[in-house]
Amino acid sequence: MMDNGRIEYNRPVVQRRINGIPYTQQPKRQGRASNGIDFKNILQDAISQEKSVKFSKHAQERLSQRSISLSNTEIDKINTAVEKARAKGVKDSLILIGNLAFIVNIPSKTVVTAVDGENIRDNVFTNIDGAVLL
Repeated sequence: MMDNGRIEYNRPVVQRRINGIPYTQQPKRQGRASNGIDFKNILQDAISQEKSVKFSKHAQERLSQRSISLSNTEIDKINTAVEKARAKGVKDSLILIGNLAFIVNIPSKTVVTAVDGENIRDNVFTNIDGAVLL
């Protein structure tokens, strides 16, 4: 059809598509990420990391300088001490485990510094409002 010099074509009715591809429903996944890791495991890992203490850069340097290596048992003891201090409302705590001392910020669960047996004597610990002895 021609109208005022313009040609108009009858456009066919077309079903709309997304990016030119017809929509098809994808099968449901069985709770696994594309790399095969189970969501439950990812969630449990995230929760356990949240429960565990972190070490500040300064604390990591002190551990390295003083050749202090912590076992999983000792880290678990620090976590237990942090929970005890938190339950009592402590904000910054001195945690003594054997011949090791740690200053921990309880709300952030961050070890601020670490001291071993040789350096623990003749040391003054300031800015703490509680202590946990294990």
